[in-house]
Amino acid sequence: MSRLLPLIGFLLLVGLFGFGIWWNTQHDQREIASPLIDKPAPAFALPVLGEPSRTVDKASLLGKPYFLNVFASWCIECVHEHPMLMTDMKRLGLPIVGFNYKDEPEAATTWLSEHGNPFDVIVADRDGRAGIDFGVYAAPETFLIDAKGVIRYKRIGPITPEVIEKEIRPALVALAKETP
Repeated sequence: MSRLLPLIGFLLLVGLFGFGIWWNTQHDQREIASPLIDKPAPAFALPVLGEPSRTVDKASLLGKPYFLNVFASWCIECVHEHPMLMTDMKRLGLPIVGFNYKDEPEAATTWLSEHGNPFDVIVADRDGRAGIDFGVYAAPETFLIDAKGVIRYKRIGPITPEVIEKEIRPALVALAKETP
């Protein structure tokens, strides 16, 4: 029996390894369920990028739904996502609040001047504390926040045409049904 213990241990490890591979092939790693969905967005008061004496807070954004898009000049995927923000996301008709995450203001403004600015307003979260409250893993991330300040959708990773059609448009339809 003592000779079988190493074999049993080996087979258990192989089984766990195989299960891990199967699990990863069955689940999109970008689909990390957010505990904030259908909960009020965290309170925040952040300076406007390029205007540090002016702040935007959660209360000032209440009254109409909006997208909150987490981006940074150091984010490679943000470069790929940006054309979608400039065109397709703007066509959806909701304001887009830029959430500049852990970035130097000069780098962010230079990046925006090179790539264009799709945002209606941009807040700067230089130290990342507000991002922690939102559960931000990394840039890019996008939230759909309703008129009452409740998070209705969260996307980790870049927005693509497929994401707009399969995830964002249905989220907007659901939001419209809830709004009287």
